[in-house]
Amino acid sequence: MNISVVRPAEAAGDRLDQAVEALGRASRLSSPYVLVPADPLAAVAEQWRAMWDVSHPAPGTDEFEVQAGLTLAAWRAGRFELPDYYLEIAASPADEQGPYEQAPDLYLGPLRSARAHRVALVAAPAGPERAARVLQTLGSLRPGPWWPPLDELLEISRRFYPGSLAEGDAALSAPVPG
Repeated sequence: MNISVVRPAEAAGDRLDQAVEALGRASRLSSPYVLVPADPLAAVAEQWRAMWDVSHPAPGTDEFEVQAGLTLAAWRAGRFELPDYYLEIAASPADEQGPYEQAPDLYLGPLRSARAHRVALVAAPAGPERAARVLQTLGSLRPGPWWPPLDELLEISRRFYPGSLAEGDAALSAPVPG
């Protein structure tokens, strides 16, 4: 009852337009928590992952830079602000079988390195257990410094090496050398 979900309107255009529209509607709600399954950084995140996908020939950074430029232009025009928090929801739990395995991820990598308290991982199987863990995670989110400007986050993502994810949470919260 304290949580609302705002889904993007499918007629809103591309993924960025859909996220902008959904975040705009979410900002007008008075619920303590509003979940929006649309993200203005989705296309940037997809291209960032593609740069690090070793199973395909390296596409280079061109597509990442195109998406980063389009997203940055929309942000600078005031079309959106980043959400308060990112919840990364994973289908596989971290359990006795070993640690949670994650491919290079913009949210758990560069964004979490910039603001560790603003990115949370919810790893649980689908169904009631996942819903319970999402609720538990929402209740444990803590306040702290806001996101740096989007152009700074994009610069962090350009210099972030996904191999540091294997070094544990210390690497995720450490500042990126530069």
